[in-house]
Amino acid sequence: MRRALSRRDLLRRASTGFGMTAFAGLAAADAGPRAPHFAPKVKSVIFCFMSGGVSHIDSFDPKPRLARDAGKPMPVPVKPTMFNNNKGIMPSPWKFANRGQSGIPVSELFPHVARRADDLCVIRSMTSTGNEHAQANFLIHTGQPFLGFPNAGAWIAYGLGSENRNLPGFVVLASGGIPLGGIGMFGSGFLPSDYQASVFYPERDEPLHDIKPKEDDAAQRRRLAFVASMDRAHLHRAGADPNVEAAIRNYETAYRMQGAVPELMDLSGESEATKRLYGMDSPNAATAAYGKECLLARRLVERGVRFIELTCLMREADKGQIGNPWDQHNGLKGGHQDMALHVDQPIAGLIQDLKSRGLFDETLIVWAGEFGRTPFAQGDDGRDHNPYGFSIWLAGGGVKRGFIHGQTDDLGYHAIENPMTVYDLWATVLHLLGVDHERLTYRYSGRDFRISDVHGRVVKELLA
Repeated sequence: MRRALSRRDLLRRASTGFGMTAFAGLAAADAGPRAPHFAPKVKSVIFCFMSGGVSHIDSFDPKPRLARDAGKPMPVPVKPTMFNNNKGIMPSPWKFANRGQSGIPVSELFPHVARRADDLCVIRSMTSTGNEHAQANFLIHTGQPFLGFPNAGAWIAYGLGSENRNLPGFVVLASGGIPLGGIGMFGSGFLPSDYQASVFYPERDEPLHDIKPKEDDAAQRRRLAFVASMDRAHLHRAGADPNVEAAIRNYETAYRMQGAVPELMDLSGESEATKRLYGMDSPNAATAAYGKECLLARRLVERGVRFIELTCLMREADKGQIGNPWDQHNGLKGGHQDMALHVDQPIAGLIQDLKSRGLFDETLIVWAGEFGRTPFAQGDDGRDHNPYGFSIWLAGGGVKRGFIHGQTDDLGYHAIENPMTVYDLWATVLHLLGVDHERLTYRYSGRDFRISDVHGRVVKELLA
């Protein structure tokens, strides 16, 4: 029995295949930039993810009551913690001071970022439903507490496409390795695979696997052409398959990246003053490495990459552990001090460099961990996980500067004013990118999914 002629067969056979040629051009164009729903405030997002859970009450949310009531039992019910080795109220080892003209309180942990206080939009009422690292990491990255859903960066690349045909729309800089939860946290889930993260390892000789050509250009082009022709033949026979079409686009992007990535990673054109600004001359190897991540993030923004995530490096004392370096269940003072040293100068340098190059107003920096820490001690000198109220901050285009949003109670335990969810965070980020989060959907398994789920709202109080 003769198979019916499909529309793709008709395009391929009629007029010597010019219809199929036009279709192939349109399919390739799908990877390019797409118009936002309305005028955007920013073009790119840099996500400085503080894996392990920074203590908000030791960084951006001072609580004098902790010093007054040090050692006393908590005066409110305590919810179950990870280890339930709970002791009395624990004051912060660091002093706070009001910084800049805005007077935002920042602790001694972040002396460099404190000088940029007037650029920060501090959210003191962030909440999470995850109290375990992997679960909370998936939640803040994908809006769901488990594997299989698209990362926020994948959603943004899907919604807006890429402004640079030679680089992916979503990049993870993984000098610090992968946070608890694994590489699937950076995946595209049910979205086409070309929207997943490309993971760069800046400290390696080959920062991206197989980026160095293994054969000459002509041979590589012939190989790509053959693979693409086989995939397109499959498409002609079977009809539309987004996974195959994504694979074709991935081959082409990977080929172009072989020229773009080495140029991106080559910092020889950057001045020594710029490298010092980021702390790349630091005797602390982790500070220098994170400084390189921040500098590369700026270079990726310059090249039109939509979403860049930076990973934290482990402390020397924690080498060999999985990537949750802010997780101080004991030794809070030493652990947080080390981690702040790693990221403080590089992040402050990133803000200053973006401003000096006119990029700050079109870039959004998101600084956040997966949850905060408890106001009471775990054991003698640590803090356990606290998802009920913690601090993150935004900086860049479209958000208020020198501004504090929300509030936790006088112990820093629960958000009591303007609580904010992960869904609200990404709805607001999409809004700044010119995307209506309720319209950015993908139908999968009979349902329209979105990063903000059914809960998210744009937090207009944060908008400039």
